[in-house]
This record gives sequence, structure tokens and C-alpha cells, in this order.
Amino acid sequence: MSERFHTLVELMAALRAPDGCPWDRKQTHDSLKPYLLEETYEVLEILDRQDRTKLPEELGDVLLQVLFHSQIASEEGRFTIEDVLEQLADKLIRRHPHVFEQGASDLTPKNADQVVARWEEIKRTERQASGRPDSVLDGVPQTLPALLRAYQLQARASRVGFDWTHDAKGFDQVLGKIEEEIQELRAAIRAPASNPTESDSGAAIARQAQIVAEFGDVLFSLVNLGRFIKVNPEDALRQSANRFVERFQFIEAQAVASGRAVGDLSFAEMDRLWDEAKKQNPVTVTEERRHE
Repeated sequence: MSERFHTLVELMAALRAPDGCPWDRKQTHDSLKPYLLEETYEVLEILDRQDRTKLPEELGDVLLQVLFHSQIASEEGRFTIEDVLEQLADKLIRRHPHVFEQGASDLTPKNADQVVARWEEIKRTERQASGRPDSVLDGVPQTLPALLRAYQLQARASRVGFDWTHDAKGFDQVLGKIEEEIQELRAAIRAPASNPTESDSGAAIARQAQIVAEFGDVLFSLVNLGRFIKVNPEDALRQSANRFVERFQFIEAQAVASGRAVGDLSFAEMDRLWDEAKKQNPVTVTEERRHE
């Protein structure tokens, strides 16, 4: 390890020492989970804003979480940060034989798709060797945000051929599937309740469950469309939410400027201000290109 990294490891150990920081000493793998998630999303926010000056700091915060978990494991005698780095290096070498193995020129991929196919073959071999379920979907965490998990599941299945063709015909099939799912959702919503006076009846609960299922299918099919047009749905929705915040806060500011609360505005007034906010904060070409 470099001297700087070695210093970081020593600092983390000092924070966890008996005479270290009470807060740091109190933490466990479980208590740190929300911080790891929070720091990861802060990196995503910086990337969305393209604030490269803040990126080193935010990446450092993610690295801190890696050091924290490794230090806790080291104290428990399970593994150290050196084990983490060694396993990562082994994985990079093992999954890139076309780069690191001598005499592997016959494995050299001609494009990125062939790299992905080879990667999946290697991962399948690893799963079989470790006794894990031999499923191409293994390794997609259930704890991922739902849109991102759906995207990853579809991408994994696509790599083994479970997909429509990526051409005009396939695109039309994807759109057709969305329309089909919307029709099924519409039918579920419009289905008459068997007993309107008993909203908590078994029939009403089953009806709502059907609506939830059909709504989920619509979202899943939209994720598939995003994959076809090379749009990450998690990124797209997060950026849309960011734009919503900026534009709605513009409405709030305009309400205050007129001496009123936002709730005092009519919907027509808010809708007009929304259109004005859109003109002042349009989707930039740079933002659109991040999906390509």
C-alpha cells in the first residue's frame, strides 16, 4: 500500500481504539449501512451536477466506509483491508484474461459486447466453483433501488439471449408490451368492486393487489424501454425528480414574491409558473447526453 493509504488505515484504527472516538467505536456493520448508502448517493448527486471539484471529497467519503467496515472486520479477526484489496486485484485479473493472461490472444474480444459475454462465462464458472445457485440473475442485490434492480435483471437475462432483437422490430415489440401492460392496468382499475360497502373485504384487498401488480408490470416494461434506448431508468427518474424540486421551488419563490403562500395560488397560476420555470430551467444537451 502507498504511504498515504497506510496512513488512512492507521487513522481508522486509531479512531476505533479504546482511547479513540466514542462514536466511531460504537459503530457496527449494521449501523453503518445507511451511511454507505448515503455517501454513494452523494457521489451520484455530484456526478449529476458535474461538479468535478467535489468528486474527490465525495469519493473519499465512500472509501472511508470501506476502511470502516474493514477495520471492524479486522478487530473481529475475519479479514483486513489488505484482504479486500487482494481479492479485488485477483478478480480484476481473473475476469480480464484477454488483458492479463499471456497466450490468451484467442480470447481477445473484438468489442464491448464480447467482453460482457466473456465476463458472464467467467462469473458462471465462479458460481459453480463456489456452489452458489447457477443463475445469471445471481448477484443482483434485492436491496438495490427497484428501478435499478429491474434494469440489472433485464440486462442479465438479455446477455443469455432472453430479449427482443435490438432493432426497429424489437423496439416496436417493447412499445407494444408497454401498451399491453397499460391496458391491463386500466382494466384492473376499472374492474367494479364486488362489495363497495366493505372496503376491507377480501375481494377489495385482492382487487387492490391486482392493481399493484399491474402497475408494477407497467413500470417494469418502461424500464425495458429505457434499456433499449440506452437510458438508465434510475438516473433518468432521479434527474426528473431534481428538476421537479427546482421548478416547484421556483413556484414557491414566486408566491413569496407576490406576498402569498404557495398554497394560496390557484392551480392555473401554479401551472403557468411551472411553464415559466421550465423555460428558465430546460433539460440541457449535456444532461441528455449522459444517457447515451
